[in-house]
Amino acid sequence: MNNFERYLTVWVTLCIGVGIVLGQLLPAVFQAIGRMTIGEVNLPVGVLIWVMIVPMLVKIDFSTLHQVGKHWRGIGITLFVNWAIKPFSMAFLGWLFVRQVFAPVLPEDQIESYIAGLILLAAAPCTAMVFVWSRLTRGDPAFTLTQIALNDVIMILAFAPIVGLLLGISAITVPWLTLLLSVVLYIVVPVVLAQLWRRYLLARRRDVFQRVMQKTEPWATGALLLTLVLLFAFQGEQIIRQPVVIAILAVPILVQVFFSSTLAYVLNRQAGEAHAIACPSALIGASNFFELAVATAIGLFGLHSGAALATVVGVLVEVPAMLLVVYAVNRSRPWYERAR
Repeated sequence: MNNFERYLTVWVTLCIGVGIVLGQLLPAVFQAIGRMTIGEVNLPVGVLIWVMIVPMLVKIDFSTLHQVGKHWRGIGITLFVNWAIKPFSMAFLGWLFVRQVFAPVLPEDQIESYIAGLILLAAAPCTAMVFVWSRLTRGDPAFTLTQIALNDVIMILAFAPIVGLLLGISAITVPWLTLLLSVVLYIVVPVVLAQLWRRYLLARRRDVFQRVMQKTEPWATGALLLTLVLLFAFQGEQIIRQPVVIAILAVPILVQVFFSSTLAYVLNRQAGEAHAIACPSALIGASNFFELAVATAIGLFGLHSGAALATVVGVLVEVPAMLLVVYAVNRSRPWYERAR
């Protein structure tokens, strides 16, 4: 276990605190950075995601991708949790926590909107950040890429019908620019760049490839922590202005993260899949494609709606919660492998 994993809670807490403080001290700076977007995709955050995921993509040998078919059970579990369980369980959790448990302390006119935002989050499985979580758990890179690509194809077809069903809206406006741009920026371009870099390094010598890969390890960790700082700096004002609402909305999101990841993880163990397959399978269902969720919430309900706020809370919760899941699956590796 490296220093990052050993002191995970400390790093995350520091980054959250630094982000909120910097957002208050330098609001104009972070507002300017926050406006650097195309279709709700923030470009500085996108660059940091590239730094996090490209080193992992360099390790993928495309000649071995056909072997992913051996792990059809892991793929099946991923799809089952993402599309048959997650959106519907979040609809239930939203009803339970927002409409029932915490309704007395929430603005009554925003309750339905909050639930809608939570459903939008759950209906869009994560893309790029799964590469990061998979790397931190020593997940199989080829399997990770395959399941992400497959989920993106399904998302294009299933996102609008599922959201329309759960929200009772017949005509969902899908932000295609955000969806397609995210796929291009977070999957297509990094994969192409990574494979070109891989060919260049291997052409020089295998030991050069290994040495460069070792040197890039700290890049991903640094970029991840900086991403955390940026996200909390962007939303620092919201956190200070509505701390109770944000804390309440975080509850169903956190429950969903831990429920989805645990379900997929345990199902993979029961199915006899390797730990390197179970980790990315569990992690993709637990995390969310927040750019798509935010853009859809704004398009359907407005920038200042409860739905938009709920999706923003998803952004804030995402990294700390997923790092806890990473920690849990790493620590439980001996337990997992005893079943094989």
